[in-house]
Amino acid sequence: KKDIPAVNFIIHEIHCRRNIEICPYCSDSIPKSEMKNHIESEHVQVTCKCRMKMESSLLKDHEASSCPLRPVLCQFCDLQLAFSKLQEHELYCGARTEPCGRCGRHVLLKELKEHPRVCG
Repeated sequence: KKDIPAVNFIIHEIHCRRNIEICPYCSDSIPKSEMKNHIESEHVQVTCKCRMKMESSLLKDHEASSCPLRPVLCQFCDLQLAFSKLQEHELYCGARTEPCGRCGRHVLLKELKEHPRVCG
């Protein structure tokens, strides 16, 4: 899968046929001596804590960006909870009130960022 000078092509091709394999899962060129390790570390099926099955190489990205059980922070109270519970929690949490330091009115937490523009 690389450009090889024509004078070296035959020697290179012999070397590759002896030492390199194409991974049947990802089509990467892998040294034959490392193929078993490559398959075990990159392509073995694992189960996330959310019970979704995937290749082990995809687990880290899944846990960071798409797992419904990944930890996230509430924008109102900084409580850490599972992403799947965030919307319900923020609906409740954002409906709590705090007194405004300037006007003294009780303001919904979800409106606290906008309140300074209308405070007075």
